[in-house]
Amino acid sequence: MIRALTLFLCLIGTAALSESMKLAVTTSFHNSGLSDVLLPVLLEETGLEVQLLIVGTGQALRLGRAGDVDAILVHSRADEDVFVAEGFAPYRREIMYNDFVFIGPSSDPAGIANAASIEQVLSRIAIEKALFVSRGDDSGTHKKERALWQAAALDTETFGAWYKAVGSGMGASLNTASALNAYILADRASWLNFRNKSDLKLLSSRHPELFNQYAYLPINPDKHPHVNVEASQLFENWLTSSRSEHLINAHRINGEALFVFNASK
Repeated sequence: MIRALTLFLCLIGTAALSESMKLAVTTSFHNSGLSDVLLPVLLEETGLEVQLLIVGTGQALRLGRAGDVDAILVHSRADEDVFVAEGFAPYRREIMYNDFVFIGPSSDPAGIANAASIEQVLSRIAIEKALFVSRGDDSGTHKKERALWQAAALDTETFGAWYKAVGSGMGASLNTASALNAYILADRASWLNFRNKSDLKLLSSRHPELFNQYAYLPINPDKHPHVNVEASQLFENWLTSSRSEHLINAHRINGEALFVFNASK
């Protein structure tokens, strides 16, 4: 009896010490391998277990609006600002950035490698009617791609069969581009961590329009009282700490950084 009571009390103590939260994150955060770097250290140092819901930015925002998660980590500034303005998050906090890159066949049939601007990149692809894979999933990457086509005065609704919207995450979309030997817009981290490159290579990058900021938005308990505010705040504090800064900046593939930490302390 005493032994059983002792075991029961131990179990209660373990449960009291454990903490968990649900976080909706972009597929690029997961595909980059960064979650595998950060979350085990977070658990070891704080006891906080983060349950990831890996989706595109659009779906992450919908989960946040429904109160199905405690926080979101996404990369679409305009949508984030609307999310905050509607009261679903009290604020957004920038965490890190990388950039988007244009990937394509090594033969580069549209000649985008020497294009002087994003407008030239997209115009050359459209004129050539070169195969182009779009995520087509309302993700942050898809939103960025649509904005770039629009800024170049090109309407994707008028494109033919060469423009293929696949409705998939970043990894699956890159696999499709690899199989078709097609052009695609990707975030740098996912591209660097992608193993099935086949004949694809990075052809165009470093344009100012391709900047890619990631931000953390805790769900507002005024909208959804059940959210785990304490766990969300604990994660945010750790994610913006010097420890996390080191881990994020040190996450590299072949010596190339996947993200740059820029959270304000």
